[in-house]
Amino acid sequence: MGLKKRGQGLRSWIRVDSSGNSQIIEVDKFTMMRRCDLPARDLRLLDPLFVYPSTILGREKAIVVNLEQIRCIITADEVLLLNSLDNYVLQYVVELQRRLTTAAVAPSPDYLPFEFRALEVALEAACTFLDSQAAELEIEAYPLLDELTSKISTLNLERVRRLKSRLVALTRRVQKVRDEIEQLMDDDGDMAEMYLTEKKSRMESPFHEQGSMGFRSNDGGVSASAPVSPVSSPPDSRRLDKCLSIARSRHESMRSSESGTESIEELEMLLEAYFVVIDSTLNKLTSLKEYIDDTEDFINIQLDNVRNQLIQFELILTTATFVVAIFGVVAGIFGMNFAIPLFDNPGAFKWVLMITAVCGITIFCAFVWFFKYRRLMPL
Repeated sequence: MGLKKRGQGLRSWIRVDSSGNSQIIEVDKFTMMRRCDLPARDLRLLDPLFVYPSTILGREKAIVVNLEQIRCIITADEVLLLNSLDNYVLQYVVELQRRLTTAAVAPSPDYLPFEFRALEVALEAACTFLDSQAAELEIEAYPLLDELTSKISTLNLERVRRLKSRLVALTRRVQKVRDEIEQLMDDDGDMAEMYLTEKKSRMESPFHEQGSMGFRSNDGGVSASAPVSPVSSPPDSRRLDKCLSIARSRHESMRSSESGTESIEELEMLLEAYFVVIDSTLNKLTSLKEYIDDTEDFINIQLDNVRNQLIQFELILTTATFVVAIFGVVAGIFGMNFAIPLFDNPGAFKWVLMITAVCGITIFCAFVWFFKYRRLMPL
């Protein structure tokens, strides 16, 4: 009984409310699930121990955001971030507080709900971080590739290989953020689900209060959606309460999606703006990859040219070796132990040497002409 249930340890969160006030709270996983009405699999996306691709999920009462270093839960009243010493997380908190404070002092005509302002800061932080990494990669890549074209060495090739690995990993991350934004823009239902302030005001309206009375028991008991202790409640009662809660949430989700689809232009414009930014970053990385591919093609052409020159040199050397071998054959023949009248002629050595040289040169020229005729080497 003294052991804690697995996955329910306290975690430190940074809470920023709609007024820009921030505080650090410690909440366990189960309390956070009940507080934001989220399943455990959504909270797993925010766990720093796991590596998940960038994701933006719209739920009934919250938006789950996992964009690079920014991992947070956005509700209609607050933003909850995992407490971290990462500079980008602290910058997100400071920027969100600044915008909320500015909006409170000088309201803007193009007012956005709280959840969209928090989502905008998260998108801006992620896009800025990825764009800065792409810019750093460009600054490092172009001089290195130019140096490689002028001097092909093992060290430069290894540096380019590491550079290309970083480029592929960064491109994959940028592509995932772009696909996530594009997927949201293509689904009106998902965008309508993210209007948390509108859904909250609708649920707090008098009409909703009258409709929710039907979920109360005849003896004035607790509502079906009220928090139920998982320890003290009997299993059957807990199962019935859970079914009623799921039915209510589905009903409200369908109503909010139908009404929110008609007015999703502001969210669509917000997503479209950052889609253009992340698409521009992806174009930078694509151009850099094309430049690397062109450099690799140029290096391969250079290496092929050197390889062809070595083959031509080897062919000439083999032909010359064959011609020299003729002298060895002649020397071997005349070195045999037999007597002929030619050995008694004093000028025979010169004639044999001259005839052998002429024959060797003739054979060598014949081979070179054959190579030129068959276009085996540019002579």
